[in-house]
This record gives sequence, C-alpha cells and structure tokens, in this order.
Amino acid sequence: MKLQLMTMGFVAAVITAGAIAPAAAEGTLTVTSWGGSYSESQRKAYYEPWMAATGNKLVEEEYDGELGKLKAMKEAGSVTWDVIDVDSAHALSGCDEGLLEKLDYSKIGDQSKFLPGTALECAVGTIAYSTIFAFDTSVLKDAQPTTLADLFDTAKFPGKRGLLKKPFGNLEWALIADGVPAEKVYETLSTPEGVDQAFKKLDTIKKDVVWWEAGAQPPELLANGEVVMTSAWNGRIGKAITEGKPFKIVWDYQEFDWDFWVIPAGSKNIELSYDFIKFASDPKNMSQQSKYIAYAPTHVDAIGLVDPAIAPTLPTYPDNMKTAIPTDLAFWADNNEELTKRFNAWLAQ
Repeated sequence: MKLQLMTMGFVAAVITAGAIAPAAAEGTLTVTSWGGSYSESQRKAYYEPWMAATGNKLVEEEYDGELGKLKAMKEAGSVTWDVIDVDSAHALSGCDEGLLEKLDYSKIGDQSKFLPGTALECAVGTIAYSTIFAFDTSVLKDAQPTTLADLFDTAKFPGKRGLLKKPFGNLEWALIADGVPAEKVYETLSTPEGVDQAFKKLDTIKKDVVWWEAGAQPPELLANGEVVMTSAWNGRIGKAITEGKPFKIVWDYQEFDWDFWVIPAGSKNIELSYDFIKFASDPKNMSQQSKYIAYAPTHVDAIGLVDPAIAPTLPTYPDNMKTAIPTDLAFWADNNEELTKRFNAWLAQ
C-alpha cells in the first residue's frame, strides 16, 4: 500500500507539474528487453550511444516479461543476462525471491531525483508507460469509443477486442467497467468476491476477445482488421500513429505503470551493468527515448528536457492523467502467481 500511495503522489505531481545464450565476453553486456519498437527506442537512445561512448559491445536479447528463464539460469549457476527491463510486479517479486541484485545507487545517481516509487531496492525506473485501448478511425468512422465502458460494450461496438493474455490490467478494467470506483479496485480485488466479480465481467466479452502476448501485436491486430479495438501499451500505438496509421488512443482509465532496469543476481558483469544503467539514467540520455516512442522519463530532471511537442503524446500529460489508475505494485507482486493460475484456468474453460 505504501508503494501505491507513492504512485498516487506521483500522479498528483504530474498533473500539477529461448535457449540460454552463451556467456558474454569481457567488455560485452547482454541486455534483455521486450523487443519491437520499444527495444528499437532503447537501441537509439541508449544502446548505440553507450557503445559509442565506452567502446564496449552490447548484445540484445528479447523475452516475454516473465522471470522463469532467469530463475532457471540462477539455479543452473549460469546467468547470462546482465541487465533486464522488467515491469513493476516483477521488479518487486524478483527482488523478494532473490533473483535480482540490490542496487548501489552511488553507482547510478541521486536516488531522490527519481519520481516517487521508481527508485526501488533492486530496480531503478526507466520509463513511465500505460496500458490504454485504441481503435482504427478508418473502421469506426461515425460512432467512436471514448470511455472504458465502450471496450466492454459489444452491442454498441460489435466486433473483436484485443486484450493482453494476462490477468494484470484486465481485472482492474473489468471491475471499473462493472461500476467499481477506481479508488476501490485493489481493495475489491483483494477479496475472493472481487476476483469473482472481475472474471464475471470478463465473461461478458470472452467470446469476442483476441488475446495478444507481445507488444507488437496490438497495432498489427488493428491494421489487419482482426479487432475493432484493442488494449495496448501506449507507446506501441503512438509509434504506429507517427508512421501514418489512422489509430486513436482512448486514455480513459489508462493503467499507469513503470518499467525498470534491474541486474540479475549472479550476473558476471556487475560493474559493466552499473555503467550502462548510470548512462541510461542520466537525464540528458533518458530524455531522448521519448523521441522514438511515447513513454515518459522517470528522472525528475529528464522531464523538462523532453520536447514540448511530444509531451501531449505521453501518459504523464495532465489531460491524459485525469482518470489514470496507478498500478498497485505491491498487490501484483503478492498476487500475480495466484491470479495468473486462476486466469489460465478461466481461459481453458
């Protein structure tokens, strides 16, 4: 709950202001992230500039956001990842399970300069992002969705919907669409009755859902007409819009969250990992990523360096934050495994 309050404090501040790879060689850093346009933005903002500045080599790997592979590496005594981009739930659970190094901020930067809730014991924030939903304006030309309720309204907006194949985010939206006030969502989800209520609401659109698992999929689902609307990470849709796609983001009840840099426990390149994270956490460097994808910085001094023309496309823009739901990091760290089992069983029914 403390972390949730820290997140809420930040919201107010914004409104007011595969196979295991071979071990890396000396001078070579292996960074694991989400792939697609997100990794492309990291490549341009961090990877290539860091290699140019240091003379070191950086090898990229891609994963699905789960830490099972890292756990297997650690148990085998062969951790080949050096730096990982993780979501908030895994930043906390990975730390609790001993999968991540506890960070020495003297090797990264001033901890107080990061937004509330983004300088954790084992993880330092890299972006603020959100889960939104979007639609193709060339398909929905007349009546267009404007609220979260429209995502669940198959009578008014018939057709398939795209949703992430995880409970994370979907359960919160289901409760809000079912009338639960945003500030009561996690309190409700903390009860068996609340979980039942969320799944009952998801039942109403289950037959109309196309499930996606990778961030690159939602823009593709919209572009090829497989869905009339889809949840997505805002930066992926923003990138598609800049490339000329006629998509529109609905910010109503965006699910606000962060991604973090972490160092796996057992990494053989600890100091090189710190060097990279320090470089990526420098305000000047961090402010560059927003040029390539619509995610916001987590360092206070980087926010003012973002191009003002880009600001309205970011989840942190005041107009976009009006109904934002800050993700309760502690809730998902504690309940992700159990709710994922329940979610997978529900999918199989």
